[in-house]
Amino acid sequence: MSSWSVESLCTPGCATDGGPRMPLSGIARRYASLAATLLRSVAMGERLGAPETLRERAGEVLDGLDVRIELRKAPGAEPLTVPGPVGTLVVANHISWLDIVAFLAVEPRLTLLAKREVGAWPVVGTLARRIGTRFIDREGLRQLPQTVADLSDTLRSGRSVVVFPQATTWCTVAGGSFRPATFQAAIDAGAPVRPVSLDYFQHGRPTTVAAFLGEEDFGTGLRRVAGTRGLSVRITPHRTLAGTDRRSLASAAQRAVVGTESPAHV
Repeated sequence: MSSWSVESLCTPGCATDGGPRMPLSGIARRYASLAATLLRSVAMGERLGAPETLRERAGEVLDGLDVRIELRKAPGAEPLTVPGPVGTLVVANHISWLDIVAFLAVEPRLTLLAKREVGAWPVVGTLARRIGTRFIDREGLRQLPQTVADLSDTLRSGRSVVVFPQATTWCTVAGGSFRPATFQAAIDAGAPVRPVSLDYFQHGRPTTVAAFLGEEDFGTGLRRVAGTRGLSVRITPHRTLAGTDRRSLASAAQRAVVGTESPAHV
């Protein structure tokens, strides 16, 4: 097992719906809206990578699924990314495939780091490649130094990168521990680290229904979201961190993201 290969203790049974499901007609409408957005995006080719276009398409995906997005800054926190000579390493907990869509709807200039399997998903994988997503093999320990070096170069170029250091998806924000490997990229580039909390709510109450867990495929996770009423995602950026020890940075980032909660799984 590599430094970022993690087996989640969450299973699809952790993803529960707290309210009445959408009728079939509503689900069909959502699927049709999503399909139309994806087809338009594929047809755009490389133009999809333009930031404002990407923001618009990500927003259309959320709107089509009736998922509301809320950007809430923690006290004292700056915007998600701050312009400067180097980019920002944005580190967040990982719950759902919607996490990436939500980030792009808020800040489309982010470079994404995703697991290799995402690149093989129908349509979604094609779109991910077109917007410059970097893919990692979570089992590939030998690739780790080069991946860290590539991330560091991206940060030095002034581009910000979002990574999910829990290494897999969990049902709540207090999921598995943050792995320190990717924090080395920020240290090498002299880049700030921005912890970000992602929370999902259903009718204003915390929910696990959007979680993408276990051996689920994309279609299974999509069906559950498409059938859910009153879903929203909250993005909460925290104060930037800096340091020279990747384990200390990972620990500090996790404390910021989780807040007062203890990790559900370590």
